[in-house]
Amino acid sequence: MKAIKKGVLLLSLVVLISGYSFSQSVKIGHIDSNEILSLMPQTDSLTQALKAYNDYLGQQLNTMAQEYQSKLTEYQNNQATMSDLIRQTKEKEITDLQARIQAFQSSADQDLASKQAELFNPLIEKVKNAITEVAKENNYTYIFDVGTGALLFYENGDDVLPLVKKKLGIL
Repeated sequence: MKAIKKGVLLLSLVVLISGYSFSQSVKIGHIDSNEILSLMPQTDSLTQALKAYNDYLGQQLNTMAQEYQSKLTEYQNNQATMSDLIRQTKEKEITDLQARIQAFQSSADQDLASKQAELFNPLIEKVKNAITEVAKENNYTYIFDVGTGALLFYENGDDVLPLVKKKLGIL
């Protein structure tokens, strides 16, 4: 289904460009946004900050998992000697802890995604602005991002990566 939508989108784009090119010149360029982001000097420090945050969340999860395993082992070792009330209480503790671990993991995944956006969005915005400036300065009609995999053919386009690197001061 996605392939059909991409095909329709690509066909629509070709028709749009073809119709547009009769009235004026079309200049098409492409860039790999993943490559330009990897070349930005800030990327390494942002990646390290995100990894440190991920490690912190992982440590918290590991602590909870150890507590769960400890309680489960204690329960299994002493189950035969427990009264019904104690057994039910221990089972509830274990079940509640398991639910807390699952909730924490889900929240941690969302929190990590938010942290990634918080850290990388300013850098992404800087790159987008540089691409827009390069497009305007060099009279590009379209610049496609081949880093996202959305473009299937770009043989006749110009790679504007060197121009954007120059604009951002990356050698």
